[in-house]
Amino acid sequence: MKKLLALLTVFTFTFALAACDLEDDTPTVNLDYVNWAEGIAMNYLAEAIITDEFGYEVNSTEGDPGVVFTSIAQGDADFFVDAWLPLTHGSYMDEYGDDILDLGYNFTEAPIGLVVPAYVDIDSIDELNDHADQFNNEIVGIDPGAGIMSTTETAIEEYDLDLTLNASSGPVMVQELANAIEDEEWIVVTGWEPHYKFADFDLKFLEDPEGVYGEPDNIHTVARDDVRDDLPLVAEFFENFYLESEELGGLMGLINDHQDEMDIVDIARMWMDDNEDVWQAWLPEDLD
Repeated sequence: MKKLLALLTVFTFTFALAACDLEDDTPTVNLDYVNWAEGIAMNYLAEAIITDEFGYEVNSTEGDPGVVFTSIAQGDADFFVDAWLPLTHGSYMDEYGDDILDLGYNFTEAPIGLVVPAYVDIDSIDELNDHADQFNNEIVGIDPGAGIMSTTETAIEEYDLDLTLNASSGPVMVQELANAIEDEEWIVVTGWEPHYKFADFDLKFLEDPEGVYGEPDNIHTVARDDVRDDLPLVAEFFENFYLESEELGGLMGLINDHQDEMDIVDIARMWMDDNEDVWQAWLPEDLD
């Protein structure tokens, strides 16, 4: 009986070790994201696919852009799906580009600039000073580390604007926009597409005759420079990862409609159910 118990103990211990080894062999993918609507949508869609189709563990971590690019460059995170290039995040790539792998764009023609409700009776940035008091002498911004914020500071200097750029966050900016529109007040915010606010409200970009905001960026996926060594299939997946405007807009709309009642990764799975032909094309051929 003692021998049997000893054998069972050895077997149980050996099985537990084997289980631990199997668990340890499961790759972990670390995704960083910024609290911007399109980045949240793409990040958690990627998390759902990598979890469900690859069987990998995924950790998603929020940070401001400077922290995210530093994390990628230092190898603390694996992928970031919301790099706006060549302009908006160009300074980060100038600083960290030697340690960052660009896996290509996942969305094209993404403009940035100053945005107002359609009822605001101006069409160009150089008209802002004439109505500065109606805008409460402020531009509602987002995270202080965002590229659009530094570009807007440049616009304030270039156009000699009598408005102050106030930092907040993406969600706060949208809430202030919604409050102003409800009361038909004038407001100007830092804006970009893709973003669900353009589906929720009638908005327009102000013309930029000085070209401070440049041509529309493309959104890229970037990664730590050695990511193909240990996560080759995930790197290939992200090289294939691409969304059309209607596809990303639909995903962002779902998240905006259901985020108070569901986890975002589960909302992404709802989108996957209706768009299987889209995301299946991103999977590597060698994926088991």
